[in-house]
Amino acid sequence: MYHKTTGYRVFSYFNYAFMILAGLACFLPLLHLLAQSLSSKAAISGNMVSFWPVGFNVDAYIKTFNNSNFNGAMLTSITRTVLGTTISMFILTCAGYALSKEFRGRNVLMWFFIFTMLFSGGLIPSYILITALGLKDTIWALVLPGAFGAYNLILLVNFFKTIPKALEEAAFIDGASFFVILSKIYLPLSLPGIATVSLFIMVGHWNSWFDGILYMSDASKYPLASFLQTVVVQSNMQNMAMSQSEVAAMSEQSIKAAQIFVSTLPIILVYPFLQRYFVKGIVLGAVKE
Repeated sequence: MYHKTTGYRVFSYFNYAFMILAGLACFLPLLHLLAQSLSSKAAISGNMVSFWPVGFNVDAYIKTFNNSNFNGAMLTSITRTVLGTTISMFILTCAGYALSKEFRGRNVLMWFFIFTMLFSGGLIPSYILITALGLKDTIWALVLPGAFGAYNLILLVNFFKTIPKALEEAAFIDGASFFVILSKIYLPLSLPGIATVSLFIMVGHWNSWFDGILYMSDASKYPLASFLQTVVVQSNMQNMAMSQSEVAAMSEQSIKAAQIFVSTLPIILVYPFLQRYFVKGIVLGAVKE
């Protein structure tokens, strides 16, 4: 009956209005970015572009996809995201499955991992460590430091705990090993949790820019986020490999908008496939019994 009260209806209207405004706050900047990327230099210079292209052209996209630096950075980001997500999920799944069981020293291990959430070694020790290990200027410098995340581990541990123990006991009676139980029972039943954590890791790798600038001494090895940071924030158009005549003919703002929009497409395309698992994964993983 509570959903029929005046207070609940007022809350629902306020909630809908807030969610619509939040959605527009995310969608409209992206739409403005798309309009700028498809507009002419004169229209952008005259501040005539809002949410619809003015002087439609696709020169910015042609220049973006013909830029070897941009394509190289895109390939590096794809490699980093796929490799980093695979390694992280393997480590987190094995650790999460083990820590979802009761054994001596489990709480000590959990507190040790939680401690790493609150305190880290710091930027300089991390840089010295990566350099001493010979990982600098390699893809492993972008993948390995963040391969294990305590927050994601807690989500998976709590999700694994929701799976009935009777299933595991029945599998043990049938002679299954821990690896078989993990791969044949836990992983299929934990798809929402695994998809949610995978999405967190994928987005983190795709958007991470600082470690690329920190660990890559050559700009040609930058991942896409680091490349865009030099182009958009530092306004360094040298990485665009454009001649003076091309710079004069095209709007710098249009090229930046095209690059930013292209860089967001992979995550936008992947998200709908994982979204259906998202709510269940984050809710069940956040519940502690």
